[in-house]
Amino acid sequence: MSELRDAAMSSKAWPFEEARRLLKRYEKAPPEKGHVLFETGYGPSGLPHIGTFGEVARTTMIRRAFEAISDIPTRLICFSDDLDGMRKVPDNVPDPAALREHLQKPLSDVPDPYGTHDSFGAHNNAMLRRFLDTFGFEYEFISATDFYRSGRFDAVLLRAAERYDDLMAVMLKSLREERRQTYSIFLPIHPETGRVLYVPMKHVDARDGTVTFDDEDGREMTLPVTGGNVKLQWKPDFGARWAALGVDFEMYGKDHSTNTPIYDRICEILGGRKPEHYTYELFLDENGEKISKSKGNGLTIDEWLEYASTESLSYYMYLKPRTAKRLSWDVIPKAVDEYHQQLRAFATQDMATRVNNPVWHIHNGTPPESNMVVPFAMLLNLASVAGATDKEGLWGFIRRYAPEASPQTHPDLDQAAGFAVRYFRDFVAPHRKFRLPNEQERAAMADLAGRLKAWEGGLDAEALQTLVFSVGKDHGFEPLRDWFKALYEVLLGASQGPRFGGFIALYGVDETVDLIEKGLSGALAN
Repeated sequence: MSELRDAAMSSKAWPFEEARRLLKRYEKAPPEKGHVLFETGYGPSGLPHIGTFGEVARTTMIRRAFEAISDIPTRLICFSDDLDGMRKVPDNVPDPAALREHLQKPLSDVPDPYGTHDSFGAHNNAMLRRFLDTFGFEYEFISATDFYRSGRFDAVLLRAAERYDDLMAVMLKSLREERRQTYSIFLPIHPETGRVLYVPMKHVDARDGTVTFDDEDGREMTLPVTGGNVKLQWKPDFGARWAALGVDFEMYGKDHSTNTPIYDRICEILGGRKPEHYTYELFLDENGEKISKSKGNGLTIDEWLEYASTESLSYYMYLKPRTAKRLSWDVIPKAVDEYHQQLRAFATQDMATRVNNPVWHIHNGTPPESNMVVPFAMLLNLASVAGATDKEGLWGFIRRYAPEASPQTHPDLDQAAGFAVRYFRDFVAPHRKFRLPNEQERAAMADLAGRLKAWEGGLDAEALQTLVFSVGKDHGFEPLRDWFKALYEVLLGASQGPRFGGFIALYGVDETVDLIEKGLSGALAN
């Protein structure tokens, strides 16, 4: 343990950097509550997306890094703001018109359009928990509806009534003049319509703990701030939650970063200590637009898992959190192969290097061995030229290339073969575009086919790569990558591809000769 702790205390991996910063929070004395509390927040206005997963995954990485350098116990809370009013009907739900009459009601009071749960909020909470459970996260779930209505938030809400003017002063500074006229930190929930009301307060009674306001019809009403009769606006709610729970760490997207001083000050006014924060860059769809739960753009967790393992997604989330990331189909193959490259490297690394390896953080220090003797990108190209419709169609080639491999001894490779066939069918095949070679390319490919016919070097991938390299050089390709690009475009229907020597070793020498001859004859381009 001391070796790990020593390595972790000097690691430049971002989870350890954040863990050390959090440890300084309690360098003078341990937390009175007996643990360090991590929190992630979630707005269940639509189906969870990969960004939600990424927030929990990254927070868990920091939590595990903290546990490696400290003996203080930790907890992780996933908090769902399901008491929030439904401000618009999501585009991606069944029969959205049926939800319009429930606009502005708390999500936990909106009927479930899927018909499987007590409310839309409960449905989305269940989806979130199922997704998180798929990855084995250790967390505690808190529903805002339960938190408010059970009385667990009452003490902080009463304090908010007492310190209403101070809280309003913080909020009003951040608002435009027209918004200031109607703004209140409290949002009453109408006792008759059940809608969350955005109305100004006529009076806040700190002694009685009540608010008085006019409803949408001009009727004056008074409600207690406790018991779920009101909720806080989302910015005050952020800071109030930190104060109520004693949150020590929370990360959120860049779009929240300008609000951090507001959240912190609200927390302090309500008697809490502001937590440590970490701001990450946003996730973008293939068009470079921010991913939205209500739009349903970008990849979902389920969609990623149709084509790659859970660990590959965790790996993608680890990489450069403060750099914007595209969440589109084409990032999956690279993530899979890089993840396995890191697994193979881990086995040969010392502790100081291991704690900087992403797989340490994905697997909490004990990653499995990689059995991917064939890269995922290579499996995709094999599926292409072999016309495989299921993973069994790939295993004949894999066994010849790696006789020791089988679905039983190499389960991750077997799983990846299935993913590769599915990915090829859905995303590669529809976009393949073969072309005929030009005169220089035709001569070089004919030469390559001739040399392969005379080849006696077996299935040595490196030797075959050297052979392909030599042909390109002999035929004057400059730069040499143009030669490999021609091979990909003529033979595979794509502008990028695998190391061609490794591809020949996997697909077979005779089979590659046949493929080249088809490319030269125009059979592939037709």
